[in-house]
Amino acid sequence: MSARAYSTPTQRPTPGRQRGLTLVELMVALLLGLVVTGVVISVFLASRGSFKTNMAVGEVQDGSRIAFELLARDARQAGLTGCGNGASVANVLKNGTGNGGAAWWANWDNAVHGYEASADDPAVTEGTANTQRDASTDSVQLIGIAEGGLSVQSATTSSLTLWSAANDWSNGDALVICDPDHAALVQLGNGAGTTSLSWSASGSSPGNCTANLGFPTAPPAPPATSACSADPYTFRANAMVSRLKAADWYVGVNPSGGRSLYRRTLLNSGGNLSETAQEVVRNVTNMQILYHENGKATYVNAPYVANWNAVDAMQITLTLQSTTRQSVTDTNAKPLTRNVTTVIALRNRVS
Repeated sequence: MSARAYSTPTQRPTPGRQRGLTLVELMVALLLGLVVTGVVISVFLASRGSFKTNMAVGEVQDGSRIAFELLARDARQAGLTGCGNGASVANVLKNGTGNGGAAWWANWDNAVHGYEASADDPAVTEGTANTQRDASTDSVQLIGIAEGGLSVQSATTSSLTLWSAANDWSNGDALVICDPDHAALVQLGNGAGTTSLSWSASGSSPGNCTANLGFPTAPPAPPATSACSADPYTFRANAMVSRLKAADWYVGVNPSGGRSLYRRTLLNSGGNLSETAQEVVRNVTNMQILYHENGKATYVNAPYVANWNAVDAMQITLTLQSTTRQSVTDTNAKPLTRNVTTVIALRNRVS
């Protein structure tokens, strides 16, 4: 019997079928996408929130730095004549308090004087109009000399010859002249921009009640007139002459209806002296000041200062707000508010 050969038929491979995403896989992918998107949005919002907070902190820090630096410059020069004799000043300005006037900046006896909240400050009106003082805040006036004093080569009773020209000065500026004997407060008549300065009785506004600058001066006899009396005086060689600097610092209403730190100071307009308010730092909402008198142990509020001529330091606290709000998502978020305090020594009075 012959054997038959059997062959096993080979099975041809069938091409594999293509499969799509199942519903479960699609939902998982969507979920993962949402998680990643949420994480990215969360990181973005957190970063932007941190940025806004840093912006707000930076605004408050910059505002406090500028405010204290400029205020300290005025405070440190308060009562300074340039010769160390601020207690002996012949004031011949017509609107000086000793001559029947009432101008705060012409009152050398108030070289440093503070006003508590709600107390009347003669330099500025309280109210809600632009640049008016917020009655709930303190204020302080500081009177001294400006930078850039000049040395006197020679003098007469009504003129000075300088070693160098008064290039930045203007006729009508209020001047402080001093030598070792005493100082004088007088309005410049002529000579701005040259080395020859002169003054006379009368003159521009406010003008001088006399051309003589001897100390002391005698005020006009009541009723007050424009004339006062003083002995003639010739300042010595190398005497110092500087422009008067007077500033009243307060928190007032700014053009947008908010609060700002203001500096009210002198303005020479065509030889006539007036006052102008300068907005220094916006969003300063409060200023509180304590004063230290020489020989005392504590700082006190303005009403408790016994002798303003003995004040040798001030502790100033400013409340500042940021323009930038801290939250990205909260439309009711408030700006950053900080109280910043510094102590300023009046170096002209510190022994």
